[in-house]
Amino acid sequence: MQDIINNLPKQAKDKHNENKKFFQKLKKKPPKNLDYVMQELHENEFERTDCLECANCCKTTGPLFTNKDIERISKFFRIKSQQFIEHYLRIDEENDFVLQRVPCTFLGADNYCSIYQVRPKACREFPHTDRKKFQQISNLTLKNVAICPAAFNIVEEMKKRIK
Repeated sequence: MQDIINNLPKQAKDKHNENKKFFQKLKKKPPKNLDYVMQELHENEFERTDCLECANCCKTTGPLFTNKDIERISKFFRIKSQQFIEHYLRIDEENDFVLQRVPCTFLGADNYCSIYQVRPKACREFPHTDRKKFQQISNLTLKNVAICPAAFNIVEEMKKRIK
């Protein structure tokens, strides 16, 4: 798995222009069944992919934390929201709450998440490949294929299925 993760940024960079053109076409004229195709591709890929073998998303990027995320996680830790913010988060250039540093503070050496049951919405939905109106998040997907081997595989399969 580590070899795949190590090669992923280069592979994503090599496919970037091809993927960008594909997504531009997809945005202009998305197939009527796109949501169903994406759901199927996502499910098929995650039957083969074990995130616990990888956890590259947790090691290299940090999620956005919504106010609901902060409330839920603070409650889990039995601390006030402000204490959670001060201890774990910072405000980024887009005025969003993000982790102070990566890899994620809550990621264990075994790739398990210590707050899995209350993890942020962004973590629960990553890599967003089963999202409805998938064509609307093409910029995010272009970034995610360089981080997530499953997202990379889903996009490659998608290009074969949708002409």
